[in-house]
Amino acid sequence: MFLKQLTLLLCLTGIMQNLFRSSPLSNLSDYTSISSPLLGTELPGFTTGFVEPAFVSDRPIYVLEQQCNSSDSVTVPITIGSVNAQKEIKCVQGLPLWRNSSRTINDESFQGYRKGKTAEGINEIAMAYDFQDSNEKHFNILALYNSTYQNVSYISMPFGLLRIPRSLNAVSNAYLQLVQGSGVQMLLDFTKEMPKQATRVIINFSSVLGPLFFQWVVVLLFPVMVTYLVYEKQHKLRTMMKMHGLGDGPYWIIYYLYFLIFSTVYMIVFVIFGSIIGVDFFKINDYSIQFVFFFSFINLQIVLAFLASSFFSKVNTAQAIAYLYIFGSGLIAGNLVRNFIEGGKFPRHWITVLEIIPAFSLYRGLYELGQYAIAASETGTGMRWSDLNDHTNGMRDVLIIIILEWLVLLPIAYYFDHAASVGHTSSPLATIKRLLKKDPTSRRITVNEIADKDVNVEMEKLDIITERETVDQVLQQQTCGYAVVCDDLKKVYHGKDGNPDKFAVRGVSLALLYGECLGILGPNGAGKSSFISMLIGFVKPTSGNAFVRGFSIQNDMEKIYNSMGVCPQNDMLWETLTGREHLQFYGRLKGHSGSSLDLAVDESLRSVNLLHGGAPDKQVKKYSGGMRRRLSVAISLIGDAKVVYMDEPSTGLDPASRKSLWSAVKQAKQDRAIILTTHSMEEAETLCDRLCIMVDGSLQCIGTPKELIARYGGYYVLTMTTLPEFEQEVENLVRKISPSARKVYNLSGTQKYELLKQDVRIADVFMAVESFKKRVEVQAWGLADTTMEDVFIKVAKGAQLSEELS
Repeated sequence: MFLKQLTLLLCLTGIMQNLFRSSPLSNLSDYTSISSPLLGTELPGFTTGFVEPAFVSDRPIYVLEQQCNSSDSVTVPITIGSVNAQKEIKCVQGLPLWRNSSRTINDESFQGYRKGKTAEGINEIAMAYDFQDSNEKHFNILALYNSTYQNVSYISMPFGLLRIPRSLNAVSNAYLQLVQGSGVQMLLDFTKEMPKQATRVIINFSSVLGPLFFQWVVVLLFPVMVTYLVYEKQHKLRTMMKMHGLGDGPYWIIYYLYFLIFSTVYMIVFVIFGSIIGVDFFKINDYSIQFVFFFSFINLQIVLAFLASSFFSKVNTAQAIAYLYIFGSGLIAGNLVRNFIEGGKFPRHWITVLEIIPAFSLYRGLYELGQYAIAASETGTGMRWSDLNDHTNGMRDVLIIIILEWLVLLPIAYYFDHAASVGHTSSPLATIKRLLKKDPTSRRITVNEIADKDVNVEMEKLDIITERETVDQVLQQQTCGYAVVCDDLKKVYHGKDGNPDKFAVRGVSLALLYGECLGILGPNGAGKSSFISMLIGFVKPTSGNAFVRGFSIQNDMEKIYNSMGVCPQNDMLWETLTGREHLQFYGRLKGHSGSSLDLAVDESLRSVNLLHGGAPDKQVKKYSGGMRRRLSVAISLIGDAKVVYMDEPSTGLDPASRKSLWSAVKQAKQDRAIILTTHSMEEAETLCDRLCIMVDGSLQCIGTPKELIARYGGYYVLTMTTLPEFEQEVENLVRKISPSARKVYNLSGTQKYELLKQDVRIADVFMAVESFKKRVEVQAWGLADTTMEDVFIKVAKGAQLSEELS
């Protein structure tokens, strides 16, 4: 054991002797000759990248020697990039120390730089080695160094921090020279100085992590734009704008310019901020190259936002996928592009093919800017336009790809956006969606089958037949006095997941004159909203057609929108705009401007009782449901809309507001055609010149309120309330007055009977009841003529019964 330890001691002593140079400093004559000694510097390494800080500073380089004279110094020429300089080399004495245990080495090493004290006096431990079981045949070493040093003062010992690769290189050479002789030497041509203190934190961040981080910053506006576009589509705001005259072309120009200006300002602020805080990524590279690169990409990004929005109908889904795309594509691009470029094995032309993906082209451009920022520490200059001619520079290819993609995707995005907008559900995009969802085993009922089911029922309704004949005559003669003509309009919603098809509208034919208000009544699910939705372009008819001011809803919706006003069933409003701003916006779309616009807005607000109380200048999100409804009605009436659709306009209104609304509608219908759906019989009788009742998608009757009451209401309604034990006597009384009377209601002594008008006289009824009251206690009674509500109930129940029987 003693012999083994003695052998190890002699081996280590030889290594330590070979670790330090014995030749004078004068032998160091150039940059190459100083690559093998153990070098150091008093700079803590925060001024350059992976280049030794002392090479590019005005401070000397130190060589660690076992014995130095105070005057030992030499000047050697060095070249870094295009820079030639003279560098002073000084000697620093190093003291080799022996410790018997690894624990002692570790403790002394980590006492802290410039804090260690030994028996020999102040000792700064630059490097420690644990040779473990090393001998002449086996070299096993553990290097220890202090990684916690952060003191940047330049006092006391000037040697500073040693770089770990140089230290390992030096001890490895010392071992080789012990084993093989002094002439043997191992030189490391290139080593990254790791670990070492961070050098130019900003440069490292911007050049290494920077491309990925900057990519996320640049594309952060993409989800914002997609969300904004899908929000307007989900809430039908885009449709509302189209229905009030804003075509796809102007819509695209307005929003494209808005996104472009916003994105340009965003990128300019981003670059300026980066330059102000000293990020070489921005400060060193040519600003004109950066502007062209970022400006080209934000144009492509805007087009991609329009294209992506065509495939989404829900904001939450679009937002989630957009964020997944930008972060996921950034990570993938950061890994693939960097590895492919720096690996050198992936063909250059395939890298160019990958850059067709926008995220990859963006990362490649940012990567090139980052690499030139790194190289600027040696060359002093970043990327210039002349550098784009370098075949290793990928920026030129990136710019070409981005611009070409923008030019190609621009018309494609416009087409898909136009095809996905209102009234174009037969577009290739919708066709693809339908094919993907289509169940080939399910049977679809055809339009002819619908017609066959409806013929027998409709043939019994003379008023419906007359209306259809009027429609045929108008279409043949092309009469100009009709604002809306519906020709056998049908709508089928195909069932999903095995559910049957839903026939929403079954062959509706109507003709509506200017100055006329047509009311559509029907129970929930009767098809009223589906019928209106087809006329305003929300949905495409399954078959049939309608003509609004002579234009077909199948092909000419863009022309119809210019003369149409709509109050939809659900309020389509911007939450952050005020009521006045809504009317100003839609008023401008209708051609108003200046004082004419202000007058029209005030008049619209006054007509729906929203002009006072601060309501005009309050954001819509602070409106009550009734206020929103009144604002929607005002929007539909502003301007010179010749055809106005109102889907249950008075829903949620108090009686006073309802009366005010009715007055506005009466005044507006003087020179317009209005189609109105409602559940209020009072509203229907007050506003509508004609009424039609829909049940299960079919028209059951049509005519003026008086005509319908006369046709379906040829009876009186006798209501009498007595004690329950007198119910039979009441019934006997009614049978005596009218043998054909029909009981329609009976509950806890209250009975209601329908008496045919031709069977009774009102005087006879009063006399019979007065005589009856002398024998039986009558708590209440009444005789009423038929109301529109009675007609509605009778027609609806009759149609439903016929449907069940068929």
